[in-house]
Amino acid sequence: MRIGELAERTGTSRRLLRYYEEQGLLVPDRSANGYREYDDTLVDQVVRIRGLLAAGVPTKIIRQILPCLTEREIVQFSGTTEPILTALERERDQMSERIEFLTRNRDAITGYITAVKSQSRTGY
Repeated sequence: MRIGELAERTGTSRRLLRYYEEQGLLVPDRSANGYREYDDTLVDQVVRIRGLLAAGVPTKIIRQILPCLTEREIVQFSGTTEPILTALERERDQMSERIEFLTRNRDAITGYITAVKSQSRTGY
């Protein structure tokens, strides 16, 4: 498929798809005339990339872990160094902190909604 179709299917702009390619996150095939040709499997990959970016994971980390998220077979981990593992652990810990923060805020909002609804039923 062409870049426009991938953009439409993933809800991602063409500009972002080209950026993902520049960052080494997507590798499209090229046709004889130089047009990008995207495989159907890249739809899921773009969705994963967007989810990781939304979670605050930087592209340099995504580039390292993306093969683990897209391949169905056991991945050979080549080039994984101690600094990469440390960075991944830091990202994981920061994500856990954000999840806890969001959970507390969600629970507070739920409590507020419950209190308001309860109050409105009693006529206050």
